[in-house]
Amino acid sequence: MAATTRRTVGLILATVLVIGIVVAIIVGRGMQAGPGGPAAGGGDLTVVTGVIGSEKKPFFDDPRVREEFARHGLDVRVTTAGSRQIATSVDLDGVDFVFPSSAPAADKAREVTGAETVHAPFYSPMVVASFEPIAELLEEAGVARRSDAGMWTLDMHAYLELVADDTRWNQLEGADDAYPSSRSILISSTDIRTSNSAAMYLAIASYVANGDNIVSGARQQDEVLDEMSALFLKQGYSADSSESPFEDYLSQGIGSKPLVMAYEAQFLGRQLNEATAAAITDDMVLLYPAPTILSKHSLVSLTDAGDQVGRLLTDDDALARLEAAYGFRPNDAAVFTSVLEESGVPVPPAPVDVVEPPAYESLEGMIQEIAERYDTSAPTEHPTADQ
Repeated sequence: MAATTRRTVGLILATVLVIGIVVAIIVGRGMQAGPGGPAAGGGDLTVVTGVIGSEKKPFFDDPRVREEFARHGLDVRVTTAGSRQIATSVDLDGVDFVFPSSAPAADKAREVTGAETVHAPFYSPMVVASFEPIAELLEEAGVARRSDAGMWTLDMHAYLELVADDTRWNQLEGADDAYPSSRSILISSTDIRTSNSAAMYLAIASYVANGDNIVSGARQQDEVLDEMSALFLKQGYSADSSESPFEDYLSQGIGSKPLVMAYEAQFLGRQLNEATAAAITDDMVLLYPAPTILSKHSLVSLTDAGDQVGRLLTDDDALARLEAAYGFRPNDAAVFTSVLEESGVPVPPAPVDVVEPPAYESLEGMIQEIAERYDTSAPTEHPTADQ
């Protein structure tokens, strides 16, 4: 009887031990997999690290995006930095990929790291977020135009002339009813010293000021520098992140930010999100600068794992739909159209008057020159997470 009892107890203890080992293995795998959890079908996940522009952080944090990466065996973990900083000053030791918000920054990162592969899975046109009364006021002044399809464009030549003449809103015909403000007509942007969206604004304006030619070389930089500096210095305080002026545009309305340089994806992303769609009111409109520039989000692969992330972002159908759900334009235009139509959001036509930004050295040269003209008594410390 005693022997039987001992055998029974032994079997129970052995069973408990086996269960404990199995639980330990499962927990261990879960810890190795990280926040994304185990891959579909079981097995450990490969941790892949990247440095990205902050405007893409909500996309990478989305559980649906993490799940899709996990389905391919990847746990993608990202930190944010400014696109300019990614290209020059961020420590990339142990990093698998970098994902700045513009092609010039990606080209510089590729040059610095010696990487060979660049993926451009999606892009976002630069736009000016505004309001219907402002757009109509500018239309009356010959600065804006609405197409038959309802797409607004902003004539950048005419706009720069208004800025050069220091034209005030209340000097425009019809301003008494639409916007009787004594403020100068000026697009609000982020800080040129830190922000990619401001750099794209500079790229557009410098092209126009340079006789519809991409700025190249020190001589051309010097010729447009005074005009370009005024666009940023006359704004006064500028925030570091592209989210800040856009949030002011949404919350404070026409009185605070009648014209704001932004990414198209910022506007569409809120329209496509049920939780934020109400922030886009009926009188809010997008003006597409003519010419404009596409902010090409370009991923530079530093390792094979980073390259896999780039290929998935470019070729995976599920990820392409999620990119569109955040307002980005995937390479397959049909996906972008499908996602917006399914959500009941009007599909904006693709801009046709599109130019390329200057090479990194020319764009950086103008930024550095403008930075030196800022009031030295103003705060100079800025976060590097952009944009």
